[in-house]
Amino acid sequence: MRFTLSRTSRGPLALIIASILAPATGTALAQEQNQAEPITQQAFFECKARLEQQAIDAGVSQATASQVMAQVEHLDRVIELDRRQPEFTTTFADYLNRRVNEARVSKGREMLAEHRDLLERVTDETGVPAPYLVAFWGLETNFGSYFGKMSVPSALTTLACDARRSTFFTQQLIAALRIIDEGAIPADQMEGSWAGAMGHVQFMPTVFLQHAVDADGDGRRDLWNSLPDAMMSAGKFLQSMGWDGDYRWGREVLLPDSFDYNLADGRRLALSEWRNMGITDAFGNALSRADIKAKLVVPAGHQGPAFLVYDNFRVIMGWNRSEFYAIAVGHLADRVAGAGKLQNPPPEDAPALSRDNIMELQEALTDRGFDTGKPDGILGPATRSAIRKFQAASGMVADGYPGQAVLARLNVSTGN
Repeated sequence: MRFTLSRTSRGPLALIIASILAPATGTALAQEQNQAEPITQQAFFECKARLEQQAIDAGVSQATASQVMAQVEHLDRVIELDRRQPEFTTTFADYLNRRVNEARVSKGREMLAEHRDLLERVTDETGVPAPYLVAFWGLETNFGSYFGKMSVPSALTTLACDARRSTFFTQQLIAALRIIDEGAIPADQMEGSWAGAMGHVQFMPTVFLQHAVDADGDGRRDLWNSLPDAMMSAGKFLQSMGWDGDYRWGREVLLPDSFDYNLADGRRLALSEWRNMGITDAFGNALSRADIKAKLVVPAGHQGPAFLVYDNFRVIMGWNRSEFYAIAVGHLADRVAGAGKLQNPPPEDAPALSRDNIMELQEALTDRGFDTGKPDGILGPATRSAIRKFQAASGMVADGYPGQAVLARLNVSTGN
């Protein structure tokens, strides 16, 4: 249950943190596409002027605000990426296999060894074990190999001048200008993702201001060029979210054949209660009788792996609201620390559903008396609950997962 490493095996700690705006994955689908007309050159010019004044009013020096905003350009590519909707959701097998593979595990172990002293320092100060930091680092920037090539001031200004999420990105732009103002990085070197996430650990500007630290003592908080700054900032960030260094993220488990999948609805029970239901660890060994709370996650339905996850899983999801992502972080951390592959890997033939497929599913369920709410193409709790009820009424395993059997019974098409 506890995720502890001996002094000799703990190895180099590593860095991390996922971008708050990382793209939605797993069952999370993108929001409705905004079809607003492109902004005109004059409107963008006027918007830049307003934003410059807002930044000055918020405490950014006039020199920084004027100089940076004078160089800002509208980036059509940013709007394109913000609007673009994935045609299909990613299956859990595809998501996990792309992110937790032998190459990444091997590189993660290499980074764990290479940065031993730094990482142990971060662990001592924050309580976040090295394998988790390495896992975040690997998933976010492939261990610092790619930070993004977009001008952060231009990307954030482009999004702040777009009506869809103007308030949020105005806050991020002002924060980015404050970062430049404090001397952390020159404006022409502030590059990151299209949404403004920056550096080794892909901090958004507001997160940078609150959690970035100067760990190498050079007087700057530099998440692009200083691994000590990035690692310590990541650890401090996770610590602030409530990371408990004494416990792991969760574990793969085995469920009995007669298990009631209605219990995989987000409820948190003590390990001893899950044990009494016949759940074992992935190797068939009895679970602890400890009082630690855990919830059950079955990301690929009853034919895929099952996990009991603890409070640190919630912390991981604080950075990216995707169970797929949180499982990938936890599993990669385990692999980096020396664990093997999942005992029950997810099925690779699961259907990849488009938004239209899911809306068709929702309509079919509602037509048969299993209410999903207003069809929106999002596989959320209401839809999963309706699937469970339909499965139970049809004599199927009620795991709430839209597998091939459910789709066939409801005559729902797929994009496969």
